[in-house]
Amino acid sequence: MSSLPRRIRVALLALGLAVPALPATTAAQEFTALARLDPAHSSLSDTGAGLSLALAISQPVPWRAFTLADPPRLVLDFREVDWRGADAAALLRTARATDLRTGTFRPGWSRLVADLAGPFVIARAGMEAAAGGAGPAAVRVDLVPATEAVFRARSGAPDDALWPSSAQADDRDAAAAPRGRGDGPLTVVLDPGHGGIDPGAERDGLRESDLMLAFARELQEVLVRRGGYRVVLTREADVFVPLDHRISIARAAGADLFLSLHADAVAEGEARGATIYTLSDTASDAASATLAERHDRADLLAGVDLSDQDDMIATVLMELARLDTQPRSEALADAVVAGLAATVGGLHKRPRLAAGFSVLRAPDIPSVLIELGFISSAADRSRLTSPDWRARAAEGIAAAVEAWAAEDAARAALLRQ
Repeated sequence: MSSLPRRIRVALLALGLAVPALPATTAAQEFTALARLDPAHSSLSDTGAGLSLALAISQPVPWRAFTLADPPRLVLDFREVDWRGADAAALLRTARATDLRTGTFRPGWSRLVADLAGPFVIARAGMEAAAGGAGPAAVRVDLVPATEAVFRARSGAPDDALWPSSAQADDRDAAAAPRGRGDGPLTVVLDPGHGGIDPGAERDGLRESDLMLAFARELQEVLVRRGGYRVVLTREADVFVPLDHRISIARAAGADLFLSLHADAVAEGEARGATIYTLSDTASDAASATLAERHDRADLLAGVDLSDQDDMIATVLMELARLDTQPRSEALADAVVAGLAATVGGLHKRPRLAAGFSVLRAPDIPSVLIELGFISSAADRSRLTSPDWRARAAEGIAAAVEAWAAEDAARAALLRQ
């Protein structure tokens, strides 16, 4: 991670030039209306000496700019810009950047990510606007080539007044969550995969992020209707939520279990049917390993800084917590397989698999990842878009949660004796 002085310097570049200079601990002027991008006067181009990103927006908004490594990329966050009408191919006018993406990152925040062809550092970042902040604004970020060492030293998401670092919500104090006693409501956290800048798998006009949000809401309704459940969703709209933040949401909610919902695609061959995953550092097969890597890479491509690592003590504490949690996750996955087999059938030929999904790494919460089907399969697409099939799938998962909770509470009672 970069040093604190550099973080403050980057934050001041991104904020102090956009609005009158403010101390690093003071929030910038609030602009509540949504800014709109003017694509005709926006581009990422080659200056010869480096790169220049120019964005024309309808009004000033708080913002920040920084770079991240692995892969090298430039990230700009805005509160908030409407990207509709933006064409990445039209905005990208240099071979020194390989891709450009825009979208909603989290509620109230928009993000632009540019993949860089090599190491570049921010030389200047500023926003020009009329006095008083009325009228349009022009954002410009200039980058110059740098050595790999300099680039890495100066890369990293800054801690600033607008957005605290995600490192504030980590796993370091995690301990095994107490088992339910069967005498109170169970808190179930549903995690609709992907969202916002990361739509997940896409086929025939369908997006994994949309399908899973719709199913999560339906499953929430089924669980609430059964009674005895408090249900929390990690996202309620089409927004991007980083993987570590999804776990933090679950922990803040006091989750008794965590269900991550997906409907992925395979690039080669054919796969269909539901699959239930638990966490393992060793994947069940090559396809599972590839799937886990693709899920985690969504964070990287959206500009999330994944450079922080747990220290040795934290790792030991988390492994101790998993000694209790992992068998409960395995039992939960088995219950979901049985529940879906009873209500919808047609599961994958290997319905129980394991892989290193980061979203399952909470050491204190029993967690499983449910691939309801493969959006790359025409048969699965038909099922996933069928209200009747989704209703039966939701009932199967709800029945599985109920059976698992009863068995988990019974085992807890034996442990307490």
